[in-house]
Amino acid sequence: MLKFRSELEDKVITAFRKALKLAGKIVECSREYEGLFNALSGGYVEPGPSGSITRGKIDILPTGRNFYAVDPTSLPTKAAWEIGVKTAIKMLNMYVARHGRYPESIGHILWSIDGYKADGEQLAQILYLLGVEPVWVNDSVRGIRVIPLSELGRPRIDVVVRISGIVRDTLPNYIYLIDEAVSKVVSLDEPLDMNYPKKHYVEHVSKLVELGRNLNEASKIARFRVFCSPPGSYGSGVNYAIAASAWKNEEDLAKTWIQWSSYAYSRDGYREAHDVLMLAIRNVDIVTRNHISDEHDIFGCCCYFSYHGGFYNTVKALSGRDDIEIITVDTRDVSNPDIRDMSMEVERIVRAKLLNPIWISEMKKHGYRGANEFSRKILHLYGWSATTRVVKDWIFNEIAKTYALDSDMRKWFIENNIYAFEEIVRRLIEAYERGIWRAPQEIINKLRKIYGEVEGILEESIISEANIQGGIIKIYTSDDVDYWKMNISKVDRVWRKLREG
Repeated sequence: MLKFRSELEDKVITAFRKALKLAGKIVECSREYEGLFNALSGGYVEPGPSGSITRGKIDILPTGRNFYAVDPTSLPTKAAWEIGVKTAIKMLNMYVARHGRYPESIGHILWSIDGYKADGEQLAQILYLLGVEPVWVNDSVRGIRVIPLSELGRPRIDVVVRISGIVRDTLPNYIYLIDEAVSKVVSLDEPLDMNYPKKHYVEHVSKLVELGRNLNEASKIARFRVFCSPPGSYGSGVNYAIAASAWKNEEDLAKTWIQWSSYAYSRDGYREAHDVLMLAIRNVDIVTRNHISDEHDIFGCCCYFSYHGGFYNTVKALSGRDDIEIITVDTRDVSNPDIRDMSMEVERIVRAKLLNPIWISEMKKHGYRGANEFSRKILHLYGWSATTRVVKDWIFNEIAKTYALDSDMRKWFIENNIYAFEEIVRRLIEAYERGIWRAPQEIINKLRKIYGEVEGILEESIISEANIQGGIIKIYTSDDVDYWKMNISKVDRVWRKLREG
């Protein structure tokens, strides 16, 4: 009993010391004035770290210093490593519970926010899945250590990492660490059923030779697991295809994603590698991305469905499998990270925003800009449905009733931003016509009538010629554009060979 009280007292004393230290740092934030005036006078301003105070990064205080984004050599931090290990274990347990086996490969969408706000939590997750861990020297990562299978207690899981252009340009250490980890793991003398990266490496070398690579080249590039767009370019292309209705089926979107994602990056540099990417993603069982803060959400930008949904759609289309999982790893509360299916994440954000009367009311206060926000989020909802099919029919039903069929809302759109309204109604009709939304016929009839009325208003208001898609939804693909068809020909060639066997 005395020992218990002593331990409790130690914890209370430690907590009070941390609280006092934090209080002192908050008081010191008055130095912000001094730092500002010193900077304007051309004086020296002490450097300091930046980051998210809501994630416990009290070292960013006091403010008033000349902050830097991040020290890349510190990533992943020891704290982020704990989160990465915990989320990796949760992910694997979830998959084993559903499928009765370990996933052989996990596809990751890895953005720079992982480094700038989460200290490398997803990077840590990737490394632990491979069965390696960072080696820290004075809190700087100086290499990696291979975790023995006896210590790991499970197979090594392969990874395919689609990084953003900002990760490529500003966090090259991410590329180096993952590449080093894969290189070490595939060279281990271990059973293939306990080392999936090596298993896939052996298979890919053989397949790359069949596809026309020489053996030496195949042996080198088969280890590539980090992919991005070509140097100097950004994005994954699927958002543009969705917005322009430039696709006929899921295969078109998949080929677009591959074309935009097929540069492999490693410690040796970069090279175009459509074949390596396509071989790697055929083995993927889970497609994931970390969500660290509700300062943003999956409808906030077209990149969310373009990268994440596009990856999932590509795996399904190329592998021909229907058992692929698409999830989000929620680390908003680092003390209780969660694994959530994307269907649940879509519903969470829909209820919190798009169908939330309070949120709608606040957006309407912004007039034209608020209407544009409605339109953008509904377009992104449509994008998620086009790439993943996880948006349930009731969601589209309620969106139609809330934003298009409601007479007061319709009047507000016409008065504030009829172009946003036209986009919303057109996307709903397109979702129905593509079979994405199984809508009640009564709702579709009303939407078509409303769309006709909107077109009439637009025709009366447009004096000069304008490039507006209204009227019918024109669908086109690479077959209709020679330059596009030429650029995607490499993808088509490998795609056909892999699909044939």
